[in-house]
Amino acid sequence: MSGSSKALSRRRLLQGAGAMWLLSVSQVGLAAVSQVVAVRVWPSSTYTRVTVESNRILKYKQFALSNPERVVVDIEGVNLNSVLKGMSAQIRGDDPYIKSARVGQFDPNTVRMVFELKQNVKPQLFALAPVAGFKERLVMDLYPANATDIQDPLLALLEDYNKGDLEKQVPPAQSGPQPGKAGRDRPIVIMLDPGHGGEDSGAVGKYRTREKDVVLQIARRLKALIDREGNMRAYMTRNEDVFIPLKVRVAKAQKQRADLFISIHADAFTSRQPSGSSVFALSTKGATSTAAKLLADSQNASDLIGGVSKSGDRYVDHTLFDMVQSLTITDSLKFGKAVLGRLGRVNKLHKNSVEQAGFAVLKAPDIPSILVETAFISNVEEERKLKTAAFQQEVAESILAGIKAYFSDGATLARRG
Repeated sequence: MSGSSKALSRRRLLQGAGAMWLLSVSQVGLAAVSQVVAVRVWPSSTYTRVTVESNRILKYKQFALSNPERVVVDIEGVNLNSVLKGMSAQIRGDDPYIKSARVGQFDPNTVRMVFELKQNVKPQLFALAPVAGFKERLVMDLYPANATDIQDPLLALLEDYNKGDLEKQVPPAQSGPQPGKAGRDRPIVIMLDPGHGGEDSGAVGKYRTREKDVVLQIARRLKALIDREGNMRAYMTRNEDVFIPLKVRVAKAQKQRADLFISIHADAFTSRQPSGSSVFALSTKGATSTAAKLLADSQNASDLIGGVSKSGDRYVDHTLFDMVQSLTITDSLKFGKAVLGRLGRVNKLHKNSVEQAGFAVLKAPDIPSILVETAFISNVEEERKLKTAAFQQEVAESILAGIKAYFSDGATLARRG
């Protein structure tokens, strides 16, 4: 082989090696790029949540700009795609906090999201690990900067929850029912808790009916019925499609000094056969059945699915289940039995007795609390019923009848008040 041929071969070999090196580097670079798979915007009167879901943990930084007021979020290691481009279309005109949003490729390694605001906000950003079908999530919550506790007591509870100071909002001396005979000397105060909300859809039926939607509709109907009673007043842990942590729901009931707490849900199972209504109360000694334990575990995972920034508050974790708690559980079982009996008149019962398990949302130590599974949304026939106004109204009327029966039987609230 001539010298020129050897040189040509060496050049080709080096070119080929160089091409292979560039290809491997480009593949490594591509592999390191995070893929945004979903963007969701959840506006509410209390706060607006923006969720960016990705196949990898996202590295980000956030800062503010003025004139006009804007929140800017830079996400590194991401390329602009159609999912990110579609975020601006998700901003609703009735969003109290975000006026508009735009997304662009700020530099080859960074996507920039710019949110123009309607009012001053306090942004809170945090990451959520994969859970229940969700991948890695970057969450931004926008809270109003100038709201006071009086203007929005729920916001005050959320802020203290995020700081780990929830218990200061509900001093023990002020958390029990108000003095006086409930229903005679003062109105009976009832806290209604439509389960799930926001990022947490709850169970979803075969025809895409979402638990969070139907239970909110039932709760609204029940509130309207209760408020028509001269001696009752109802409040709700949420009255819109917003995620509220379980402990904040309990704290809101305590701060309102509720006499009763009713968490409203629509059950689900892995098969579509199970049907019927159920009522549950708290247990501190283990669940009354395997199904009750599984349900409690599922409901208690709501915070992981809905997304909380931290779980540092001490309220529920350090509650002492003393004699007051035992008395409350006894009252909860009586209350649950009254409601279950009335539900059995409008729907078959899945179980004929009140079951018990360690539901976090039922852990107020001084408020009789029950969780009502109105029907199985995983059952096709009951999913159809849950969507109808007629069945929702029947369920609401049944729960109200159970409330009345409980008090007519001589509820023990007065001696704790």
